[in-house]
Amino acid sequence: MRIRDFFLFLLAGFVAAALGPRMHAQDATPFTLRDAVALSLAKSPDRKIAAADIEAARDSSRQARTALLPTLGFSEDITRGNDPVYVFGSRLRQQQFQQSDFALNSLNRPTPLGDFTTRFTGNWTAFDSWRTQLAIRRADLLLKSSQASASRSDQEILHRVVASYEGVQFAARRVDVAEHQVETADALLKSSKNRVEAGMAVDADQLAATTNLAERQQELIAAQGDLAIAWAELERAVGISIPQEHRQLQTQEEKRFDGPPVEEAVAAALRSRPDRESLRQQLLAQKADVQSAKSGFGPTIGAFGSWQTDRTSFAGAGGDNWVAGAELRVDIFPIARHEQLAAARAALERTQAAGDSADLEIRLQVTRAWYAHQAAAQMLEVARASRTQSDESLRILKDRYEAGLATITDLLRAEDDQRQSAMNYWQAVSRNSLTFAELQFAMGTLTTANIEGLE
Repeated sequence: MRIRDFFLFLLAGFVAAALGPRMHAQDATPFTLRDAVALSLAKSPDRKIAAADIEAARDSSRQARTALLPTLGFSEDITRGNDPVYVFGSRLRQQQFQQSDFALNSLNRPTPLGDFTTRFTGNWTAFDSWRTQLAIRRADLLLKSSQASASRSDQEILHRVVASYEGVQFAARRVDVAEHQVETADALLKSSKNRVEAGMAVDADQLAATTNLAERQQELIAAQGDLAIAWAELERAVGISIPQEHRQLQTQEEKRFDGPPVEEAVAAALRSRPDRESLRQQLLAQKADVQSAKSGFGPTIGAFGSWQTDRTSFAGAGGDNWVAGAELRVDIFPIARHEQLAAARAALERTQAAGDSADLEIRLQVTRAWYAHQAAAQMLEVARASRTQSDESLRILKDRYEAGLATITDLLRAEDDQRQSAMNYWQAVSRNSLTFAELQFAMGTLTTANIEGLE
């Protein structure tokens, strides 16, 4: 994971260098979809969150393994008192006992005694009915689940970038169409003025042309505003601000996509979607948790030991002793264990139900995306034919208007049709690409490896 991040950061560095301040807008290379994807994977906060979740799961996996190791403790105690039992025991441990210490007065009312104790203790669970091994397996499965979730998070980032990039391309096409319409409307206004001055048209034609130009200018202003908003959305998806001088994208073009049949698309999604794999790993982890709860009814065998020294002063001489042993623990009244097992089984049933619900949702998402893309492809065919027809119709109406065989109303209506058909066409081009990206996203195949198909 870290190696992949390293290469992504390198790629982001190359992209940043390509967009460096020394480059002028007129000779800048287009900011491609692949460039946007590389930057988003390097800069997106969502990806950093997913990486943190993976690291937390990895730490939990390592922590679960520590239960296999023995524990070793160290303590240094300093005590002083005249409690008879304390003094008697301390002198024994210090190995400083003398015959005079057995006098009744010394036993009943001893002189205060100081004791410096250095102690090492150790414990080791040799067998706990496989609870530790099951906890390790559960932690490893949750780590795999987090890694699969991170893969899905990457796909979500790619999906947002593709949608935002396509949105900028479509908004730029809208600006192009609006600018062309303003130029056409301005030319029509000049033509109508000339025709009015020549007595070939009435003043109403000039007024209609003036109104038409104002409407086209308003549409251009709106389109430019939408383009600025689209760039802001792309910057949010990428994770960085894109300077104005570097805002040059690849020109939007019509693309053709080949997808599998809907049944194969659904099967591929159930097989390869990372979020479905994440749920599968969670289900296996919950099964391990149930097994761990069952093993809680079993016995636990452990070993323990300690070694200590007792001295009258910190650096003085004294005695040392050690104790070692083993123990067998069995919970005779495992009421809490029963509750833990019931909770684990309930969690398992919930996870199984979540997996079944996810399968149904995936089927619905893929089916919806597949038919949406099929409709988008067919609508693109219709929009292309409509655009060709409206272009030809406008050409004929212009010739008829110049010849005085058509009114300006007929010409403006044809221009409206041509403008709308052009917008419908580019919207269909954009929707065709977006629906294919959504189909890949629903199938779980939207990755950096196949992003070039959308460029």
